[in-house]
Amino acid sequence: MSKTFQRYTITAALPYANGPVHIGHLAGVYIPADIYARYQRLRGRELVFVCGSDEHGVPVTIRAQKEGMSVQEVVDKYHQLIKNSFEQFGISFDIYSRTSSPLHHEVAAAFFKKLYDEGKLIEKVTEQFYDPEAGQFLADRYIQGTCPKCGYENAYGDQCERCGSTLSPEELLNPRSMLSGAQPVKKATKHWYLPLNEYENWLRQWILEEHRHDWKTNVYGQCKSWIDAGLQPRAVTRDLDWGVKVPVEGAEGKVLYVWFDAPIGYISATMEYFRQKGETDKWKDYWQKEDTRLIHFIGKDNIVFHCIIFPVMLKAHGGYILPDNVPANEFLNLENEKISTSRNWAVWLHEYLEDFPGKQDVLRYVLTANAPETKDNNFTWKDFQEKNNSELVANIGNLVNRVFVLTHKFFEGKVPAASQPTGDDQVLIDAIRQYPEKIAQAVEQFHFREGLQELMNFARVVNKYLTDQEPWKLFKTNPERTATVLHYCLQMIGNWAILAQPFLPFTAQKLLQALAMEGACSWEQAGNPQLLAEGTPVQKIGHLFEKIEDEVIQKQIEKLKSMSQSNQDIAQGNSYKDTIQYEDFAKLDIRIGTIREAEKLPKSKKLLKLSVDMGNGEVRTILSGIAEHFSAEEVVGKQVCVLANLAPRKMMGVESQGMVLMAEDKDGRLVFVSPEAVVQAGAVVS
Repeated sequence: MSKTFQRYTITAALPYANGPVHIGHLAGVYIPADIYARYQRLRGRELVFVCGSDEHGVPVTIRAQKEGMSVQEVVDKYHQLIKNSFEQFGISFDIYSRTSSPLHHEVAAAFFKKLYDEGKLIEKVTEQFYDPEAGQFLADRYIQGTCPKCGYENAYGDQCERCGSTLSPEELLNPRSMLSGAQPVKKATKHWYLPLNEYENWLRQWILEEHRHDWKTNVYGQCKSWIDAGLQPRAVTRDLDWGVKVPVEGAEGKVLYVWFDAPIGYISATMEYFRQKGETDKWKDYWQKEDTRLIHFIGKDNIVFHCIIFPVMLKAHGGYILPDNVPANEFLNLENEKISTSRNWAVWLHEYLEDFPGKQDVLRYVLTANAPETKDNNFTWKDFQEKNNSELVANIGNLVNRVFVLTHKFFEGKVPAASQPTGDDQVLIDAIRQYPEKIAQAVEQFHFREGLQELMNFARVVNKYLTDQEPWKLFKTNPERTATVLHYCLQMIGNWAILAQPFLPFTAQKLLQALAMEGACSWEQAGNPQLLAEGTPVQKIGHLFEKIEDEVIQKQIEKLKSMSQSNQDIAQGNSYKDTIQYEDFAKLDIRIGTIREAEKLPKSKKLLKLSVDMGNGEVRTILSGIAEHFSAEEVVGKQVCVLANLAPRKMMGVESQGMVLMAEDKDGRLVFVSPEAVVQAGAVVS
């Protein structure tokens, strides 16, 4: 770097609060960002590492609709799940905030208002799709219809999830609103646009000239393609109820577009962090001082937003620094297929933490070793097992175990004294003096995979030294030489632990504690062959890593396939039925009933015979296929929804006078559809 920076602002892409985090997110964004932040802290550099949940936009409203929850309930649920997962996994954010916070709404609205007041935005009236029955404008994702390319009847207005084609609502056959089922119409609406085209020349100079040599090829290439194709004004507002309200008179029912307010979340999170520390104005140092280095860690799908759109926003606003680098990664595939949240083809972080307790560093290691830094890469469970067993266990794990065991066996568990180093010892000493710089250069250039490789190469050098010297044999004939060998091995392990902190923080911490080195944690202390004083106690820590057996991996593979298949079955079997008119719906008479008695129907595995109080003295006999899910005793007293005007049907000699409504999840589990509070039997559901 030619410029000297006094502090760092490190951001990691805000994950949508509409689902958990998976390994693709970790490999592409959060592990690289965490390695970089941890490394810079070890160098003693001032920094703030910020992230938070992106809680606005259509994806969260669709998730709320699917889960039958309010949007606030959905974002609360997933914000907490994501936050907890990151904390348990060791991602060292200084703050993990959220865009639904009052502070963020205030900051984002003020940012828009300044651009609006200074005439930096364009006002345009355009025609957008509108649901005449719901009285609401529709995002593309709220429009469904038949895909013109494969015939799938439930394609979205922006994409067909069956054939993968990118679509627009105009292309759909028989389009319908997901809100009411009505056919959308075009209606005029006013919005404000950011005139990206006015900043083309500036972007050419700033990106294509000034960052030609220091930005990653994939990032630079995508930016060049966007700029060369010609930039167009982009809407910064949309018609939606959920989000940051547009702070302009006459903009009722409009919010800031999620792509506009989300990156401002980095700024509001930094403000929040320093407010919590009682340093209200300190955030300005990290966003407005030219000697601050701003780095965005993102995936390739976010390049345009962080390299073109957000910088234009900052430039138009004035007073803010621009990103110095945006080391975006490509995508990670899973078992040679694209990760798909809709198909549940993913390894979810919170589930990994449950299935592999204490193995955070194994996943960090595998995902860093397979990081999609220059092209899409792949994760397989077999490779996960191989890297754990053949690299972590066999290399650093084996080294530490042998050295610690021998130290306790021969020298009472204390660092022995070293005699005059031999030529072999000197080779080792020379090596440790080289590796801190090798690893540092790789990390500074965002080559985290290379940095990890150098870290493991260092462990291999020490392993070879130990194997060549054979101290387990040497002690019988030359205990003094054995002491020297183990002395230098322990020095090397201590150095390795310092250098491992950005990559494998849990493992490094365990070693630092075992060697009484908690205070020796700065990068500058690495490379010292006399790091540990003679007589320093060495704690027994057992095995750093455990071998992972075939049956554990096979279980994960089967789990992945079964979950994905289950979701596909639901998607195919439970797709929306043909659109009906309101008159058809109005024919359904759904009422609340109370189950008074229940018994298993003889000769039937599935049916329970229920006596249901329908109010006004009416008790109906209803047969329900729930006997494999509920006992007769546990359903008595439950209030249920009953389709009361269903024609009676005789089954196994008993006439059933209605249907109890149930919900079924992806695992086949049945749940009663019941009122939240007790109501009078016979109450109408409308």
